[in-house]
Amino acid sequence: MLSIEQITPELTWRLRRDVLYPDQKLFEMEMDEDTYGTHFGVFKDVKLAGVVSLFQNGTDFQFRKLAIDLSLQKMGIGNRLLQYITDYAQENGGTRIWCNARVTAIGFYMKAGFSETGELFSKNGFDYKIVEKVI
Repeated sequence: MLSIEQITPELTWRLRRDVLYPDQKLFEMEMDEDTYGTHFGVFKDVKLAGVVSLFQNGTDFQFRKLAIDLSLQKMGIGNRLLQYITDYAQENGGTRIWCNARVTAIGFYMKAGFSETGELFSKNGFDYKIVEKVI
């Protein structure tokens, strides 16, 4: 059974590191802007299976650091979490939800109804494109 709850930023750090930045230290996962975000965890039974951080700027919602436990990927958990935050953004006045998507994850976002915008860019050794969805 899956459940999605709002969590503290600190609870996102281990999955952020394990999935997205396995060579970094846990304390390096904290972002200055974590204080201003809303953080969500998806739980499979009682295990934290996925995390994401959501940041509002007017009617724009940016999500960052979407990470699903490596052993639980390809089971629809990421889709459920993405739909949850999209609904949350819409319920809170959002008209657009977007992220800087790793190029390796573009297909996941396209299947979820997102569109690519802008050019390819690199940051910290990863290639990204902005993807967005009008809500």
